[in-house]
Amino acid sequence: MEIEKRYSEMTEYELRQEIARLKERAKKAEQMGIVNEFAVLERKALMAEAYLMNPADFEPGKIYEMQGAPGTFFKISYLNGVFAWGYRLNGDGKEEGLPISMLKLQKEIEE
Repeated sequence: MEIEKRYSEMTEYELRQEIARLKERAKKAEQMGIVNEFAVLERKALMAEAYLMNPADFEPGKIYEMQGAPGTFFKISYLNGVFAWGYRLNGDGKEEGLPISMLKLQKEIEE
């Protein structure tokens, strides 16, 4: 049995393969109506995508729109690896950590 690598240990090529594999499995789960498995696989793909991004592109104190949630914004308090910690605007004010792949870069918002 092969030992699974952490996303942080994978090469860019391996990450892209893993993302494609996860998205294919998520698509099948959605078609079969297995909602829970679909959600888990989608989250795993988002996590893997975060490791393809540069955390330096995100700045504490700035506000970013959330991917797939138009009109929902997230203010970053600090970064820890590929996680942005902060809170959702108009949310409950509780701090949460999101993979940076869930946030749109500023240039994506302006386009």
